[in-house]
Amino acid sequence: MPVVRRHLALGAALAVLGALVTPVSATAAPADRQDAFTAAATEFGVPPSVLLGVSYLQSRWDANAGEPSRGAGFGPMHLTDARGLGVAPDTHHGDGAEDPRGDTARPLRLPEPAPAGASPAGLQTLDLAARLTGAEPARLRSDPAVNIRGGAAVLAQYQRELRGGGAAGDWYGAVARYSGATDTATARRFADDVFELLRTGADRVTDDGHRVRLTADPGISPRVSQVDGLGLRAPKPAATECPRNLGCEWIPAPYEHFDPTKPGSYGNHDQADRPRDLKIKYIIVHDTEGYYDTTLRLVQNPKYVSWQYTLRSVDGHVAQHVKAEDVAWQAGNWYINSHSIGLEHEGFAAKGTWYTEAMYRSSARLVRYLAHKYDIPLDRGHILGHDNVPGTTPATVRGMHWDPGPYWDWAHYFDLLGAPFQTSTGPWAGIVTIKPDYATHHPAMYGCDSAKPADPCPVRGTTSVFLHTEPSADAPLVKDPGLRPDGSNSTRHVSDYGGRVDTGQRFAVAERRGEWTAIWYLGQKAWFHNPRSKPTAVNSTGYTVTPRPGLTEVPVFGRAYPEEAAYEGTGVPYQPIAPLQYSMRAGEKYVLAEHNVSTDYYFAQNWEGPRTVVRGKDKYYQVFFGHRAFFVKAADVRLSPSW
Repeated sequence: MPVVRRHLALGAALAVLGALVTPVSATAAPADRQDAFTAAATEFGVPPSVLLGVSYLQSRWDANAGEPSRGAGFGPMHLTDARGLGVAPDTHHGDGAEDPRGDTARPLRLPEPAPAGASPAGLQTLDLAARLTGAEPARLRSDPAVNIRGGAAVLAQYQRELRGGGAAGDWYGAVARYSGATDTATARRFADDVFELLRTGADRVTDDGHRVRLTADPGISPRVSQVDGLGLRAPKPAATECPRNLGCEWIPAPYEHFDPTKPGSYGNHDQADRPRDLKIKYIIVHDTEGYYDTTLRLVQNPKYVSWQYTLRSVDGHVAQHVKAEDVAWQAGNWYINSHSIGLEHEGFAAKGTWYTEAMYRSSARLVRYLAHKYDIPLDRGHILGHDNVPGTTPATVRGMHWDPGPYWDWAHYFDLLGAPFQTSTGPWAGIVTIKPDYATHHPAMYGCDSAKPADPCPVRGTTSVFLHTEPSADAPLVKDPGLRPDGSNSTRHVSDYGGRVDTGQRFAVAERRGEWTAIWYLGQKAWFHNPRSKPTAVNSTGYTVTPRPGLTEVPVFGRAYPEEAAYEGTGVPYQPIAPLQYSMRAGEKYVLAEHNVSTDYYFAQNWEGPRTVVRGKDKYYQVFFGHRAFFVKAADVRLSPSW
């Protein structure tokens, strides 16, 4: 959802640009990405390191097949053109039957979405690039070399207007302005990240196979005071729960009793006293399935749902809506909601859009802060996608959401978190951590375009690895009885997570044959291609669980609720413990994600209370059982080291 940007004198600059700048005639575009940066930097007088750094903080130098980011940006330089984004429904998750509150004792009825609305008219840096270079807008969107040239021209124009110098450190203000931020804190954070990258350097292969290098310059000294002259708004003082330099703003979700005649008619979250009454142990990564502006309107509706934070695509700006002490209605599972913080990222799980580097970095900085504050492990058992949250009962399994989808780069995200997925043992390990090479891993999927649901998705990097019934690419995908009660196999539809796993998830090895590895997954052997020349998993150590001797199978749960006796004397109705459609059978092994999960149920049904936490004596284990997180009773299983 691109947001209107108010850049320094941009409208005036566009109006008089023809008189100020003579468009440069199009030249033959260099075929090599590195050469394209060098040529553009030379032509427009931009320090090459600055041009490379800005591009990396937008796209990591990727072309993204000419598709727009959710911030309406195209190409390696993220030139923005909001006109091509079309319309989106006024909802942050329009498909699926999930109840975001996830409490079967008090189901939530959402209002109907408002009619679809056009994307806001964002900053048109693509238009500015076209005026400066003479290049056609279509080529600026689709041709990486032409896009880089356009970005260099825009940066140079910003620098002329700021009357900056020629040294790389004198471009701090132009870099901050290029971010598209509307406030000084976000603009500074973007520019600081660029110049930190200039100090440390970078080297990677892009999504279309170009190796690009940025040589480190440890001594660079930027003129940070230039941001003060950009005319951006200063951040408003607010008690946001964010790292100091992230530039968060407070846009509160309303806790409002909108129908006084009905005690349960309130929203859009529940007051609590976390972490004193409920431990915070999960962070849930969502995407908005809508524009940033729309998402903010929804979270301020007391009759809708809520989440703690929203992150904007174009610049990584962060807004907080619900305090961490309170329970937001965001993940579709009341137990998970009671123990988690939800982050909504502007974007779509399936459409041909991509998550910007600026947003990845803001999100990682926020998650590191929250994880440290609340002692949350930085692993895939606790940093969950919405698609990893289990259904609460068999009836809710099929309706659970699947964002942020297969195009969220979990490996890069955890690199930014400082917790990379690495090999920790030898080649015959009993556990593997899923980790394909995101940029070059292109499994076939379909259904990304809702208007053409049978068409293949664009060829692009993905975090997902597909699971087969046999060690063969021709074998069917495995079954998910919760998603397909008829017993049919999973598909390659972009929303069908029943036969795939994602980066960072950990599973016990069941068998190895040549280039194929089998894992235990939803009660079956599931095979994935894992060649040594291009591995899709790394070997790991840890603990596994299996049914205790004498038990042929044990039930699997989507929430860790207390036993019935725990409710006695509390005044809280017993919440039945409902096994899901899956079973863990004798001989199977699954990797432990969390040890000794305490059982509790947070009773919050009415505006005036009571609000009670019921605590049980039973203990559960959280395990990597399928694509989603699951729980098993500790009394039912035996815990063993994988080694």
